Amino acid sequence: MAASAEQVPFTGLDSQALRAAQPSGLRVLRSRGRTRGAVALLGPAFVAAVAYVDPGNFATNFGAGAEFGYALAWTVAVANLMAMLVQYLSAKTGVATGRDLPELCREHLGAHVSLGLWVQAELIAMATDLAEFVGAALGLNLLFHVPLFPAGLITAVVAFGILGLEQRGYRHFELAIVGLLGLVLLGFAYDLAGAGASAGGIAAGLVPRLGSDRLLLVSGIIGATVMPHVIYLHSALTKSRVSCGDDAERRELLRFQRLDVIVALGAAGLVNLAMLFVAASVFHRTGGSQVDSIQAAHAGLVRLVGGGAALAFAVALLASGLSSTAASRCSRAERSRCSPRSSCSGSACPPPTAW
Repeated sequence: MAASAEQVPFTGLDSQALRAAQPSGLRVLRSRGRTRGAVALLGPAFVAAVAYVDPGNFATNFGAGAEFGYALAWTVAVANLMAMLVQYLSAKTGVATGRDLPELCREHLGAHVSLGLWVQAELIAMATDLAEFVGAALGLNLLFHVPLFPAGLITAVVAFGILGLEQRGYRHFELAIVGLLGLVLLGFAYDLAGAGASAGGIAAGLVPRLGSDRLLLVSGIIGATVMPHVIYLHSALTKSRVSCGDDAERRELLRFQRLDVIVALGAAGLVNLAMLFVAASVFHRTGGSQVDSIQAAHAGLVRLVGGGAALAFAVALLASGLSSTAASRCSRAERSRCSPRSSCSGSACPPPTAW
């Protein structure tokens, strides 16, 4: 009778070898084909990009266009180019280290500096949260005449609903954000087409000129464009979204992260420029009334361009407020996960379940 085969115990080394033999997440996605594989690797930068077209940008860009025409277009362009660089560096940090910025700051900068950065991020986030939340509520008010307090409650429910899509996987959340960003882009594309912007004025506005009477608005445009809380968030979105087997795969993934940033932040930059161009064409060039609030901008569009332009503006405002509020909630969850009072530190911080 043949002797029974001796059973060999399954060791930890065998488990490591088995994992090494499995294709990485990057290889799995790339195996879908050139186009589908590339699209599947895009997304984190779009979540960050919605913070760059939040309702605060509506106020500063429309105010700048109405008061100075196309003259501050260069400020918007430079601020968005700067945002591209900063967001790419954040995404690169997550891919290269497998850690996010809050973790790395806590580990390398010490308790006092980390505490200062955390307080700074929270204060800035609270200021931007207010603009985002109120902006979405104003969008509901302008579209459906919902009173502001109920509109604020609806905004909270919808924003948390969008954020809850993370529980079904990061891709559902990213696609919802991309859809809302697309609404903002289409809304201002429609408004720009109806505003009749001057090509010569746009070209002249892209040449840097700075006067003392413009410093406040220049600072406002830069402040409304660069968002520290999504700089922290971007590294968290990329650190474990797609697994890589080695450094060569990480370098390959970084190429797609660069493309992601260029496409997403480029779209956000075009939206910001379109806001300023619409305001310059409608309110400055035509001698319309000054724009001192979002409601005044909406009323001016109704009077000077038509109801369709005002409707597109209100839809874009609502989409901007909802998407940026959801992204801000996501960022707050990441910051609090590794705040100075948190018990986790360094790589011991568990990654969010949806990532």
